[in-house]
Amino acid sequence: MEEMNNKTYFNVKIEFDRRKVENTVFEAIEKAIPGYVCAIESNNLTVANKDPEFMEVVNGALVNQCDGSVVAKILGRIHHEPLDSYIGGDLFDKLVAMKRFRQFYLGSTPEVLAGLKKNMTAIDPKIADMQFVSLPFRNVEDFDYQGIAEMINADEPDIIWVSLGAPKQERFMARLLPYLKRGVMFGYGAVFNFRSGVGPVRRAPKWMLRLRLEWLYRAFEEPKKNVPRYWGFIKILPRLVWEEHQQVRKDRG
Repeated sequence: MEEMNNKTYFNVKIEFDRRKVENTVFEAIEKAIPGYVCAIESNNLTVANKDPEFMEVVNGALVNQCDGSVVAKILGRIHHEPLDSYIGGDLFDKLVAMKRFRQFYLGSTPEVLAGLKKNMTAIDPKIADMQFVSLPFRNVEDFDYQGIAEMINADEPDIIWVSLGAPKQERFMARLLPYLKRGVMFGYGAVFNFRSGVGPVRRAPKWMLRLRLEWLYRAFEEPKKNVPRYWGFIKILPRLVWEEHQQVRKDRG
């Protein structure tokens, strides 16, 4: 496997090198090594630093990408490195556009999946023959993981897109992993909504993406969901920054 940077940032293993993120995924697919990828942003960081079990989940991933531009900017200043985010939606678009991989779309609602299938098939006609499977709404510990894995294993996908919302989808992937024979799972909850064209949730306008303001757009788009998440991160951020500075000083002697 690609040699990864096991360094932690805010106590979570994050790979900022886009090439290494992608090569880790490609190598796992080529060698039929099952695993999962987490998109790390402010909410996942907050939950991980409050819940040791969830910390184990995210640090057990094949690789974690930084999904938050603000997180990348804060860490870049602390470490004096040009750290940048790699948004999950961008990697999703790249892997779909490559038209190389058999994919399995898991989660969300039948309506969203129908719109997603239509739009993804327009990019790659082979996707019309791929699986789009909704899941019942239930607690993460109550899914039939063996049954879900049997369905996925029979299809032999290279990539399994999972949309259950964070942090539920990350816990789901960790629980499903032992039953899989192959396939790299990605926990990209909002991407299904963005790319389906169904419902009110949309990705930020291009000018906001260029200015790295997608977080602000999403705060206004879904305030009841996202504002409490951002506030939770703001409350925990001073401790994380202080601890990160202490670790940097320790590493530099």
